[in-house]
Amino acid sequence: MKKTIFPFGAVILILTACQQLTAQSVDKKAVNLTDVAFTVEAAPEWSVLLKRNVGWFGADGIYTIPLNGREHQQARDSQKTLFIFSDSMIGEVTDSTMLPGYKMIHNSVAYLTSNRPDSSHIKFYWDKGKDGKPESLFIPHTSKTQPGDYFWLGDGFYNQATHATYIFGYRIHNVNEGAFGFKEVGNVIIKLPANSQPPYRDQEQMDTPFYLDSNNEIGSFGAGIFVNTAESGARHPDGYIYVYGVIGLAKKLVVARVKPMDFEHFDQWTFWDGKTWAKDIQKAAPVTDRVSNELSLTILPDGRYALVFQEGGMSTTVGMRIGASPVGPFGPIIKLWDCGKDIEEKTFLVYNAKAHPTLSAPGELLITYNVNSAEFIKDLNKHPHLYRPRFIRVKFK
Repeated sequence: MKKTIFPFGAVILILTACQQLTAQSVDKKAVNLTDVAFTVEAAPEWSVLLKRNVGWFGADGIYTIPLNGREHQQARDSQKTLFIFSDSMIGEVTDSTMLPGYKMIHNSVAYLTSNRPDSSHIKFYWDKGKDGKPESLFIPHTSKTQPGDYFWLGDGFYNQATHATYIFGYRIHNVNEGAFGFKEVGNVIIKLPANSQPPYRDQEQMDTPFYLDSNNEIGSFGAGIFVNTAESGARHPDGYIYVYGVIGLAKKLVVARVKPMDFEHFDQWTFWDGKTWAKDIQKAAPVTDRVSNELSLTILPDGRYALVFQEGGMSTTVGMRIGASPVGPFGPIIKLWDCGKDIEEKTFLVYNAKAHPTLSAPGELLITYNVNSAEFIKDLNKHPHLYRPRFIRVKFK
């Protein structure tokens, strides 16, 4: 077990002051943004939940959505949680290799009907093509979709105002340029009506104006969602959905917000410009940087906010910044975990850490990060279980 402790500094957070904090007005001197006491350890019982030999046997892009909309409360034993994944491997593996017939699809889901990592309570889903082979559940078909586009998935949530589940879909297109051979080309919101079930034939897709491509910097909203409503169980509700975006190679974080009932009304969205909420997305001002394209914001037991991410996107460090409000200010990076132990080969990659608060015990945060390889098929043939999220557990003092 690895343990790390950061002591509290001289400045102590006063809860009564924190309860009065708003996104528009923050007393920066009232909140300690640099120190937090915690221990951290691996959570192998959760990691092994996603170690499988038949059917779904690997993916990245994991987000978890409580389907009762209670984003800030620990899941009950019978509660249903939707897991959403991006690129997913379907087929069969042994402990030493992949068997012929595997296929990679671009997204999949699972439902967990327990608050425990019980393999008997989780079921994975993907679609099937006309040839009977595995296929993605979400395939772009909006008016802006171009041939060859596919979806990777951002964050999502169950909207108690509209009784629908919303998931951000990034339209991705393979290209012959850049280091990775793909490019994000658009931002879509996928809507699942109440009681929709895989393969989601009743899904709706909406092109959004939340994709940015200017000054040689590409950005998009949907990296994380913070539901700050009374209905969700938020501690300091202001009635808004906060949606986080990431821009450019510096991984700058920007923030939008909207009322739940107006989630589909894109002209009602506003963007934090550093001082107030602006209607113009071009005025969105970075609130911090060096985050990752997938991340989370969670309220801590003491009332502060924890922004969890992979430092710089693809480093071995799972990082956290402490915030005074959903838009900051945010403090320096606090190192939570070194993923270096997962680098069995020099080609392995780790990326996109985030927290899963409703699966976490009180006073704790379950956090995942993804493991992948720059020589994907070659390494999966030697390490067939490498491509799946790993869990760690942070316990706050």
